[in-house]
Amino acid sequence: MDDILKKTLVIIPAYNEQAALPGLIAEVRTAAPGTDILVINDCSLDRTAKVAHAQGVLVLDLPCNLGVGGAVQSGFRYAFSHGYSYIIRCDGDGQHPPSEIPKLLAAMRVGDVDLVIASRFLENDKDSYKSTTFRYAGIRGLAFVLSLICRARVTDPTSGFQMMNRPLISYFSRSYPLDYPEPESLALLRRQGYRFREVGARFRPRITGVSSIHSMGAFYYLLKVGLALLVDRARTVNVRYARHNVIKEMP
Repeated sequence: MDDILKKTLVIIPAYNEQAALPGLIAEVRTAAPGTDILVINDCSLDRTAKVAHAQGVLVLDLPCNLGVGGAVQSGFRYAFSHGYSYIIRCDGDGQHPPSEIPKLLAAMRVGDVDLVIASRFLENDKDSYKSTTFRYAGIRGLAFVLSLICRARVTDPTSGFQMMNRPLISYFSRSYPLDYPEPESLALLRRQGYRFREVGARFRPRITGVSSIHSMGAFYYLLKVGLALLVDRARTVNVRYARHNVIKEMP
């Protein structure tokens, strides 16, 4: 088995995803054999917890609904406390094909980044992802703003299909945005000295649920995240969580 996979935990945040989970877990086991899989049940109202337990994977049942940021951070804390060196996040709605995981692994193996992000907008096949005009405009606008803030090209700031190493797991287990966390966390990690890279990946339509970014809501989303980014820029950087200090604390 791949040495990295031996040390990797695949986390799947899930809210009312009973229909998508069985197939998704089977795909993860094929694409990343030998990895541990943790389903984070964000207090679902359906049979998500029972379905996950029946698949024989690790299950973290949250006592109340924390939303995507809180659920994902619960996964970070679990991974850090249980000694995992890497995390792969794959959302429970099925839009992140586990067959694309090898692309994340290949980029992480290079060893010069802490976070690898799967971008649907770097894929050569232009038909691999379709979006509404409003959603696409919102994402592209946010990508432009984040590229300026991070001083690095960002094409897919809302992608939750990611792989990260232990130093970044340590940081995010202590400090992680709760509301629309993906774009805000990118800006935060850059200020703390962490490094990221995007790789092209094919996404697919979600199996269940609907996106929270749609129609005119995309512009509200852009405004809300933009304000959060401005507030983050005004805050003093906590040097305790800076990359070089976190690495020093690593056992």
